[in-house]
Amino acid sequence: MADPSSYRPKPGQIPDSPGVYRFRDEHRRVIYVGKAKSLRQRLANYFQDLAGLHPRTRSMVTTAASVEWTVVSTEVEALQLEYSWIKEYDPRFNVKYRDDKSYPYLAVTMNEEFPRVQVMRGHKKKGVRYFGPYAHAWAIRDTVDLLLRVFPVRTCSAGVFKNAARTGRPCLLGYIGKCSAPCVGRITADDHGELADEFCDFMAGRTGTYLRRLEKQMTEAAEEMEYERAARLRDDIEALKKAMEKNAVVLADATDADLIAVAEDELEAAVQIFHVRGGRVRGQRGWVTDKVEEITTGALVEHALQQLYGEESGDAVPKEVLVPALPDPVDPVQEWLTGRRGANVSLRIPQRGDKRALMETVERNAQQALVLHKTRRASDLTTRSRALEEISEALGLDSAPLRIECYDISHLQGDDVVASMVVFEDGLARKSEYRRFQIKSFQGQDDVRSMHEVITRRFRRYLAEKERTGEWADGEDALTEEDGRPKRFAYPPQLVVVDGGQPQVAAAQRALEELGIDDVAVCGLAKRLEEVWLPHEEDPVVLPRTSEGLYLLQRVRDEAHRFAITYQRTKRAKRFRAGPLDEVPGLGETRKQALIKHFGSVKKLRSATIDEICEVPGIGRKTAETIVAALALAARPAPAVNMATGEIIDDEEPETTEGSPGDPVTAGAPEERRGQET
Repeated sequence: MADPSSYRPKPGQIPDSPGVYRFRDEHRRVIYVGKAKSLRQRLANYFQDLAGLHPRTRSMVTTAASVEWTVVSTEVEALQLEYSWIKEYDPRFNVKYRDDKSYPYLAVTMNEEFPRVQVMRGHKKKGVRYFGPYAHAWAIRDTVDLLLRVFPVRTCSAGVFKNAARTGRPCLLGYIGKCSAPCVGRITADDHGELADEFCDFMAGRTGTYLRRLEKQMTEAAEEMEYERAARLRDDIEALKKAMEKNAVVLADATDADLIAVAEDELEAAVQIFHVRGGRVRGQRGWVTDKVEEITTGALVEHALQQLYGEESGDAVPKEVLVPALPDPVDPVQEWLTGRRGANVSLRIPQRGDKRALMETVERNAQQALVLHKTRRASDLTTRSRALEEISEALGLDSAPLRIECYDISHLQGDDVVASMVVFEDGLARKSEYRRFQIKSFQGQDDVRSMHEVITRRFRRYLAEKERTGEWADGEDALTEEDGRPKRFAYPPQLVVVDGGQPQVAAAQRALEELGIDDVAVCGLAKRLEEVWLPHEEDPVVLPRTSEGLYLLQRVRDEAHRFAITYQRTKRAKRFRAGPLDEVPGLGETRKQALIKHFGSVKKLRSATIDEICEVPGIGRKTAETIVAALALAARPAPAVNMATGEIIDDEEPETTEGSPGDPVTAGAPEERRGQET
């Protein structure tokens, strides 16, 4: 590990002007490339106290052994040079988007004597017009099959074309009218080129003029009683409309735009792009990247723009680019895009209307892409095994933690304090083992005390099961109920993870020590910097950015947070809806609704006699007596008073199936839920 002060430039050496800088390691390999409006100010940020740097930045500067820079005249030149160097050097600490697949394009080889329509992947070639990208190659072939009826352009390979020219016989498409057969001279090169131009114009979105022309020709043919020609034109129009329906109109006024959305977490980011041409979605693509540097959403957008348009020019760069966040500064990026297109490009955030609605769709696609990427990564057995080994090595465990339990506390300003316990076995979530807790020993907000209570309750139950069954003397039977299901707290984890830093870890460790448990490891994952805290340690363990172990711990922590906050919201919602009838034992939703329907409101039910309540279908005398007693015990609220007149307001309570605001609310009503301790 290098000391950044050993290669820090001397004061005054770094120019105060725009430029691009490169950090190199001891082997002279470029590990990071960046740009700056002021090289002096930007580089000074890297050579401050290491404790003040972001962990990812700290890892980069300690890996580097030297830094060098190149001065340019404008920020736009810096942007272009940064893109070129990232592409050339492939530095390990830069954000590098990787396609989650190699997207196919519909390509028309306008650089050939007889242009050919085909599916193409990979780098774009000069003189070839591209449309897309498409999600699947079969989508291209379906579209082309429909259009060949109207635009019979050549689709065969060079070998098939030469063989047909040699034999004087066209291929099958030439016989069925889906190829103009230039190979045997049925059409000249110029006419075939015009046919290919019309095909490209239609694919580029200029569909209205062509359809109107065909409709006019169909009408004229019908008037001249050329019914066969009119029918053929009618079928051509239907084929074109069917091809157009595959790309529904999403933006009015034939808008040309690219919409870019970003979904991210602390470790990874997914980018989705929708290409809209002529108001229709003509293509879609996506990337996923590891966030190996400290980076904002605007910077992620800037890197996406570089990769998307770095090799493009002309109409391939649209008039409008819609993004979720603007790069900082935005002017150089917009000027760079304008230079690539050769005309003005608008780079902005959509605020309202159809474009904002479409951006929300793109954002949902980005979220799905990120979730899918994480799911694929988590499902890989080799990756999970490596993650468990990395956790074991980083925390100094004797063996890989095959069972990990994670705990999180959730509340709303000190109310409805709950906790969650999630279980991962062999690196995968075991949802049947999840448990939920209500904090009982105190009221208010104290995450540390809550964590101590939850860990104590969980492992006290574990010790009780252990004492009742012995030291697993009965084997597997000791861990299961009579019906074969696992006992709720019979299995001990190898690792306990808490959501939080030093205080929460200390509370969990103290709870285990008080119970005499010394064979369960404890750690905490702090969300802000993704640091792993251990008991009795002053400094955290910082796992490498590319560590699968860190990724697994993050998934466990996020799942515990999701499970806790879902339970807390459910509990809070039930408390808000609670009424006096919820306190009646054995009175379910069906009979509560029957009572409210019969009497009209809880107020009228409260004034009813036992005999009147017994008239409700399904309500017996014993239940009626219980209802009367429960309503009598419920404290009535103080009457509302009109402060102007002194009059007591006694409004009729609204009809409801859950009680009403005028009724006393009793929190914490008993509820049956799987795994809930009471």
